Amino acid sequence: MLVPLKWLRDYVNIDKDTQEFADMMTMTGSKVEKVEFFGKETNGVEVCKILEIEQHPDAERLTVTKVEVSDGQILQIVTNAKNIKVGDYVPVARIGAVLPGDFKIKKGKLRGVLSEGMFCGAEELSIPSQYVEEHKKDGIYILDHQDSFELGMDVREALGINDALIEFEITSNRPDCRSIIGIAREAAVTLGKEFRYPEIKVNESDEEMEFEIDIQTDLCKRYCGKVVKDVKVGPSPYWMQRRLIEAGMRPISNIVDITNYVMLELGQPLHAFDLDDIKYNKMIVKLAEEGEKFTTLDGVERTLTSDMLVIGNEDKTLDLAGIMGGENSEIKDTTTEIFIEGASFAKENIRATSKKLGLRTEASSRFEKGIDVNLTELAVNRACQLIEELGCGRVLNGMLDHYPKKEEVQKIIVNPQRINRLLGVNVAMDQFINILESLEFKCNLISSDKLELEVPSFRLDITEDADILEEIARIYGYENIPSADLEGNATAGVKTDKQKFMDNVKNNAIAVGLNEILTYSFVSPRGVDKINLPQNDEKRNFVKIINPLGEETSVMRTSLIPNMLEVISTNISHKVEAVSAFECGNTFTPQNGLPVETKKFCTGMYGKEVDFFVLKGIVEAILNNVGFKGYEIEQETTNSTFHPGRCAKVVYNNIYIGTFGELHPDVIENYNLGQRVYVAEIDADLVFENLNCVKMYSPLPKYPSTSRDIALIVKDDVFVKQIEDIIKANGAGLVESYELFDVYKGAQIESGHKSIAYSITYRSAEKTLTDEDVAKVHDKILSELSEKLNANLRSN
Repeated sequence: MLVPLKWLRDYVNIDKDTQEFADMMTMTGSKVEKVEFFGKETNGVEVCKILEIEQHPDAERLTVTKVEVSDGQILQIVTNAKNIKVGDYVPVARIGAVLPGDFKIKKGKLRGVLSEGMFCGAEELSIPSQYVEEHKKDGIYILDHQDSFELGMDVREALGINDALIEFEITSNRPDCRSIIGIAREAAVTLGKEFRYPEIKVNESDEEMEFEIDIQTDLCKRYCGKVVKDVKVGPSPYWMQRRLIEAGMRPISNIVDITNYVMLELGQPLHAFDLDDIKYNKMIVKLAEEGEKFTTLDGVERTLTSDMLVIGNEDKTLDLAGIMGGENSEIKDTTTEIFIEGASFAKENIRATSKKLGLRTEASSRFEKGIDVNLTELAVNRACQLIEELGCGRVLNGMLDHYPKKEEVQKIIVNPQRINRLLGVNVAMDQFINILESLEFKCNLISSDKLELEVPSFRLDITEDADILEEIARIYGYENIPSADLEGNATAGVKTDKQKFMDNVKNNAIAVGLNEILTYSFVSPRGVDKINLPQNDEKRNFVKIINPLGEETSVMRTSLIPNMLEVISTNISHKVEAVSAFECGNTFTPQNGLPVETKKFCTGMYGKEVDFFVLKGIVEAILNNVGFKGYEIEQETTNSTFHPGRCAKVVYNNIYIGTFGELHPDVIENYNLGQRVYVAEIDADLVFENLNCVKMYSPLPKYPSTSRDIALIVKDDVFVKQIEDIIKANGAGLVESYELFDVYKGAQIESGHKSIAYSITYRSAEKTLTDEDVAKVHDKILSELSEKLNANLRSN
């Protein structure tokens, strides 16, 4: 929630530095996300009045102005602004002023004419563009309320942009803090200051209001309202607009702004109806008709269901209760009579309706968390007070207040001694009671170990003594509670073998140059379409989310590849030249009961130095280093995600472990990648289950080795793995190692063939090998290669 500090000061005296105050609020449970200072980069900008405007003698697009600043001083300023006129009050940056970006104003000439400053637009004043009127967006920020200005006045003071804006993170259990009053109440307790409620007094006219309410459902707990006549719809005063802007709301008109202002101030949403649209001076709160069509204020026609709460008259629906009003009863420029509504609705119903319609508003976000039922009357009166004070309406006498079942005051009994024991401190009884009374609890001390508390109606989160313990702890100060060792026998937590294995995988992935990413397990079902999975692929069998946030997060992932490609696509769109990333995460397969979770390892790469063999080397390095041995890499031609000629699979004892290779061109097009991308996905669970971490000792050899080189001419479709399998199978225990050192295709090689050269090392553990010993085995290998692969020794 965005809270302007100057608004907060209306209710509590804040005499601390802003950052210190923010830190104190965080320590007492009101976490501060950010502190912003409007106008801090704008210095030396003053209010001036335009006296003359003349055409520049040598520039068609420029004008020369004379402006008055403090003490009757006249300045000459050259500008290209088109939205100014004589008599306007505008902000001017004089010589020496500093604007955002450390831009300093200097004396100079524009096309030969002296300019002694610069007029400022909204950007120089740090005013977000979405809150700037159209006639001020492409020019100078005109100061519309001249009567409140003095010439030479610092524009930050004139516009109220000389204070801080604090963003609080409000947890769902503290709906009372989703208001300026709620934050002010917490601030008063934090600072030990007096909290000042706004004085609400409505000057009603003698005319009695005549209005009825018919509530046909128990989903509406309380309904209040007042009638206002002689309404004058127009812009709200600047101070109110500014507060709404800083709190994140767009000013619309005085009546609408007042209802929004009260909602932000007190936390109670209000709604203003044009009384001419209501008719019959009667409102009905009921459930909608099944399939009923209703157009909300945003111009969208929505289809309602019979469990949605609506408000209307005998003829039509006028309001989607607690969420958004209807287009058929909005406040118009011609509106002269209004009905101000404040109500309390069942939070479960508001949340369900908001979710079904995909419509979440400032009002619904408050109602769905719960609102103090006693705020309804207070908020309606506050709105009417502001209407009367701003001179935009005459409030009729009387209040419509339908409150059939008053909520009882909640009382709980706590044991202060037990709370002290749990906290490990000794908060004196007087201090204990003072803390609770400062939080507006009413205390009745029954005995030393029994304290009866009357919970304030706005504290919907207080239900038991554990909640009181938290209140004492946060106000007493977590920093004042000493740390202590656990008593009894405590066993330190250790990682499982599986967790240690995954750490090893990640460490090795980082060691080979990959960067770890984390993505969501909730994904879109369209991801498997984009990676070209066949319609009968088992990865299309998803675990579906019952209440998804949207279609993009409606199922649990069955593969990490779509997530990886989304990350790669984002990097490519941001002109990142090369990426090497990996993720270790779970995939989910449905079954009876809980789904099966499978740990996968996925890597994605692209860049000038990346190709299939770079990825192959990374996959092998990681598998080898974590202790996975005996696997084989075979060609894969049936995986539609990958390029059919640049894809391989990892196999262990005929068990499929994973796939890696270059993406299929269709997949590259689906993700708009525009270049070759290489991806691997490995089943980490299967790797872990088949680890062989036993390290065998081999003594240093006693006898020397000897080597032979061979260069073979084979057909292009022969794989080196086939050659190596034959070498291993016919080594007779004497082949110690072999190494591929050359692959060649050229003019000396027959078309459709290639030359492959190996160096084979021979060694015996029992004796020094003779040429005859080696020749016997070597010739056998060559014979098998010739017979099975039609391989011939290269002669040149």
